[in-house]
Amino acid sequence: MITFDRVSVVYDGADEPVLRDVNLSVDEGELCLVVGHTGVGKSTLLGAVNGLVPHFTGGTLYGAVMVDGRDTADHPPRELADVVGVVGQDPLDGFVTDTVEEELAYAMEQLAISPTVMRKRVEETLDLLGLADLRHRALHELSGGQQQRVAIGSVLTAHPRVLVLDEPTSALDPTAAEEVLAAVTRLVHDLGVTVLLAEHRLERVVQYADRVIHLPGNGRVVSGPPSEIFTTSSIAPPIVELGRAAGWSPLPLSVRDARRAARPLRTALEDATPPPVRAVPDAPGATLLGARGITVAYRGVPAVREVDLDLRAGEITALMGRNGSGKSSLLWALQGSGPRTAGTVRVGRDESGAPGPAKGGDPKKLSAAEARRLVGLVPQTPTDLLYLESVKQELDQADTESGTGTGGKAAAGATGPPARAILDRLAPGIDGTTHPRDLSEGQKLALVLAIQLAAAPRVLLLDEPTRGLDYRAKTQLIAMVDELAAEGRSVVVSTHDVEFAARAADRVVVLAEGDIVADGPTTEVIVASPVFAPQVAKILAPLPYLTVDQVTAVLPGGEADA
Repeated sequence: MITFDRVSVVYDGADEPVLRDVNLSVDEGELCLVVGHTGVGKSTLLGAVNGLVPHFTGGTLYGAVMVDGRDTADHPPRELADVVGVVGQDPLDGFVTDTVEEELAYAMEQLAISPTVMRKRVEETLDLLGLADLRHRALHELSGGQQQRVAIGSVLTAHPRVLVLDEPTSALDPTAAEEVLAAVTRLVHDLGVTVLLAEHRLERVVQYADRVIHLPGNGRVVSGPPSEIFTTSSIAPPIVELGRAAGWSPLPLSVRDARRAARPLRTALEDATPPPVRAVPDAPGATLLGARGITVAYRGVPAVREVDLDLRAGEITALMGRNGSGKSSLLWALQGSGPRTAGTVRVGRDESGAPGPAKGGDPKKLSAAEARRLVGLVPQTPTDLLYLESVKQELDQADTESGTGTGGKAAAGATGPPARAILDRLAPGIDGTTHPRDLSEGQKLALVLAIQLAAAPRVLLLDEPTRGLDYRAKTQLIAMVDELAAEGRSVVVSTHDVEFAARAADRVVVLAEGDIVADGPTTEVIVASPVFAPQVAKILAPLPYLTVDQVTAVLPGGEADA
């Protein structure tokens, strides 16, 4: 179905090819998982399948990419639309109509398919993806999982033989992600669709893959069965890391298989006490932010309902819940920029005696600059805050707005160190002349963090910061967050990434329909939930382990594979 014959891709101005002498063959009805660290060429590989590379991206493609007998060098994307369907990371970016039914029909209209056939295919797709009850719903009213299924359906109505998915679960809660992956698996098994799926949250998808295509980072591509590739791959989900540490062979790829293999391991760990995931103070710090009765409503429909929340110094809180539970609305209400129907927020007095709004107050009643000195917020898409032409310009502007001088000197009344110094601590080595849009996802996040931290807020709110980050970048983010907590700040991370929450958070707050339904230590809250529990917790239950590092820290050598 798909063949890469000695394919190399070189972009203009690049010293090395992104892809180098790639030979790859994908059969009909295969679900191929494309893995690799950020920046190794996954998007280039996917883009070559439907002709985006090089027809729209530029650069030079050497060799040949054949899809269902068509050479992509001779067929631009519009001439491959009936064969290859592409779904990007954000379904809303690809929608062009208003309702579910209209969106499903749109691609067929562009292909001049007859109305009779269109109606039949729309009905089939509605049933296949479980969307029949939503046919007349407005797209913006749907949950994230529903939007993702509509995005997949909108390309399926053209009856493509190949489906390319770029991080289809990155914005979804665990339940919605399972719904989308179940729909994709059904397409592979029942319709024989060939699927290429790139995803950073491998723990969600690895059990469904027939084959793994690994990009190790030197332009090469390695392909093979999942258990074989993950034995030595540079990137792997927690279930594989645990299997490697325990010496299991073959490596289990599902929680069910891992639990069967883990019986000796659970026995070996019964009498051991797992170390804490991260060092937590014996007593919580002072309350930096107190929120009472926070209510947010849109057109009379409540998104957040009378929420009370205290955020303490040195504490990292994970804010979790399904798509549409009110997490982002709550963060924006706490920061002061978002709507707040009722309730109060109070940021405590700064014990250092710093002048101005740092003495405390409600961010909503202050100017934007003053509010930033109390509560900083990094939105789901960090680039929303980047609008200048270079990294240096962004950092200088942050210093100007926060009252911090450039050149390493603080201006009178400054509240924090220069933004450049903060960025060098978070992500050293970024050239100031680089355009912000040319940075990796992890570097963009570090830049926006530096901009926000230049104002020295005592409370920092991060909305879905792990979207687009691989495991290595998430580890770097955890180190950043740990540093902020060690400085006495309070950090709130809104996330659907249960593995990240298990490693990074001291406390988990779970929202459902705008209400707090759980609030407590990470171990107690997520282990008790079959939805939010990380893989290690599911495999080793009822033992209280959350991460692979906890297991390896207490396990004597050789007992794992006894």
